[in-house]
Amino acid sequence: MNQFKLSASTLAVVAACVLAATGALVFSGASRAADEPKANQPRPALTVTTAQPQRTAVPLRLAANGNVAAWQEAIIGAESNGLRLTDVRVNVGDVVKRGQVLATFSAETTQAEVAQGRASVLEAQATAAEAAANAERARSLQASGALSQQQIQQYTTAEKTAQARVEAAQAQLNAQQLRLKYTQVVAPDSGIISARSATVGAVVGAGTELFRMVRKGRLEWRAEVTSTELARIQPGSKVSVTAASGTTVQGTVRMVGPTVDPQTRNALVYVDLPSSATDTPIDPKATLSAILPGMFARGEFALGSSEALTVPQEALVVRDGFSYVFALGGDQRVQQRKIQTGRRVADRVEVLSGLEATTAIAVRGAGFLNDGDLVRVSNTAPVGVQGTATVPTAAAPASATK
Repeated sequence: MNQFKLSASTLAVVAACVLAATGALVFSGASRAADEPKANQPRPALTVTTAQPQRTAVPLRLAANGNVAAWQEAIIGAESNGLRLTDVRVNVGDVVKRGQVLATFSAETTQAEVAQGRASVLEAQATAAEAAANAERARSLQASGALSQQQIQQYTTAEKTAQARVEAAQAQLNAQQLRLKYTQVVAPDSGIISARSATVGAVVGAGTELFRMVRKGRLEWRAEVTSTELARIQPGSKVSVTAASGTTVQGTVRMVGPTVDPQTRNALVYVDLPSSATDTPIDPKATLSAILPGMFARGEFALGSSEALTVPQEALVVRDGFSYVFALGGDQRVQQRKIQTGRRVADRVEVLSGLEATTAIAVRGAGFLNDGDLVRVSNTAPVGVQGTATVPTAAAPASATK
C-alpha cells in the first residue's frame, strides 16, 4: 500500500513538471512570434542630409595655354666703329633708366679727331673771311671799270666756295663730335637688362650687339586660342594667368592677333601682365619675380557668367571615373544616378545632364552609400560631428539584414 502511494505521488510530481515545461514552451513561442516582425524590419544603412539642385550664376571661363614674353625687347649695339671697350657698367638683371650710361669706349682717338675738326673749321672760316673781303672790294670797283666783269665774278665765286668749305668743315666736326658722343653707350629707354655680350677690351664694329633690354620691364602672356573661340574674347577682358612656378597674376587683354596660324588654326591673344600698368621702371624685387620671359603659363579668360543647375560638391561621388549622385526616393531608399558635370564655383558643381531640378539628393554621407540603400534623413548636423557623415554603430547595412 505504501509503495502504491509513493508511485502516485511520483506521478503527480512528473505531471506537474510536464505541465510547467509545456507552459514555458508556449510562452517562449509567443514571445519569439512577437519579436519576429522587429527582427525582419530593415534598418537604415546611414543617416544623411539632403538638398535639391539650385540655379546658380556660374562664371564663364575660357582656358588657354601660352608663353610669357617681353612686351618689347630692345637691342642696344655699338654705334662707333673700331673703338676699344673700356668699361661695362651694368649686368644682366639690372634695372636702368633712360639715358643711363651702360658702357664706354676709348675716346682718345675720337677726341683728337674732334680737335682736328675744330682746327679745320677755324682755317676754313679764315679763308672765307678773306674771300668775302676780296669779293666786297671787287663789287665796290665794279662801277669804276678798274676790274673786268670776269675778275669780279671770280672773286664772288671764291667767296661762295670758301663759305661752302666752312660748312663742310663744320659738318665734319659735327660728325666727329657725334662719334665722340657714341663712345658712351646709353639706355634708349627704361627697363631691365636681359642679356649682355659686351666684354671689356673688345674692339667692336658699328652695329655689334652689346646688350638686350626688356623695355619698361613690361611682360605679356601670348595665349594660343582656337579660331572658334576667338570671337568671344574682347580687348580689356580680365585674365587669370598661372605660370609654371605656380604664381598667379591678373592680366588684361591688350589685343587679339589679326591672323590665324594655318597649321594649328590657333591665334595669339596678347595679355598685358601687371607690370604693364606703369611706364616707370619697376622695382627689381618686384620685376625679378616668379614670372619671367620664356616661361610657359596657363590662363583663364573671364567671359561673364551664366545660370546653371548646381549641386553641392559634397553630394558628388566619383566611382570608376564617372560622377554620380544619390537621389532620394519616397521609400527612403536612394538611387544612384550618373551625371555629367561642368564648371565648378566655390563648393558647387554644375550638372549638365542626368538630374532634374526637383530631385532631392543625399549630401552629407553620400560617399558611403550604395544603390538601393535605406537611409534616415536628418538635415541637421549631429552635435560634435559637424561636416561629417553619421554612421549608426548598431545598424547593419540593409544588404546584411536580408
